[in-house]
Amino acid sequence: MDEIEIIDTNPDNICDYGFCGIKNAKQEGYKRKTDWLRQRFSEGMRFKVLHSAKEGSVGMIEYIPGRYAWRAAETKGYMVIHCLFILYKKYQGKGYGSLLIQECIKDAKKEKMNGVVVVTRKGPWMAKKGLFLKSGFELVDEAPPDFKLLVKKFKKGSRSPKFRGDWRERLSRYSKGLTIIRSDQCPYLEKWVDEISETAQERYGLKAKVVELKTCKDAQNAPSAYGTFSIVYNGKLLADHPISNKRFMNIMNKEAKGILKLLF
Repeated sequence: MDEIEIIDTNPDNICDYGFCGIKNAKQEGYKRKTDWLRQRFSEGMRFKVLHSAKEGSVGMIEYIPGRYAWRAAETKGYMVIHCLFILYKKYQGKGYGSLLIQECIKDAKKEKMNGVVVVTRKGPWMAKKGLFLKSGFELVDEAPPDFKLLVKKFKKGSRSPKFRGDWRERLSRYSKGLTIIRSDQCPYLEKWVDEISETAQERYGLKAKVVELKTCKDAQNAPSAYGTFSIVYNGKLLADHPISNKRFMNIMNKEAKGILKLLF
């Protein structure tokens, strides 16, 4: 029988476990994510691993106090879940996701917070809202194109969290050329940002400007609710979550066709 446990990582043991299915500690994205986590632990970050005695890390949850959250939302006083997932299908649908959520709720109550907040969406790279609704979360705000802000309040009178909004104004800061906005929160970004930058130059003649998000404030002021990754071209948001190089080419080819239609 497979023995499953939840391991609370810290600066000393964080390298004993993989991130998001990446187990190669020599990979640059893995290194950057490790360094990023070590800086966040002092801010109250929790990174808990769902560990299988047979297969190692099979899931995880990452959360942090709202004042330090890397999402474009006002969440001070709440615990904010950044990521939650179960890696393999055979571990899904068995209640492990709910178990990880309860870990966050337990820690948030211990720290006397107002509740727990999470950003969800229908699209990729975020957990769906259904899992959180089952745990007593409620919808409090929405952001384009399909981001939902959910909260589980411990005190009914607490001020509700909300998205920062003013998305058009945020995009106006990147009105010229191609801009890739990234952080080290996701270990996959290192590879994809390099590939997208190269493709932009060689295939479309665009020199990408890469903006590094260094602090939670940077992420909270990002041009999309996701916070930690965006691609903007001439003031238009092309990607509001991490994408592969192939997906980038599909988007740019579609943009090019749109321009041709306008011209002819």
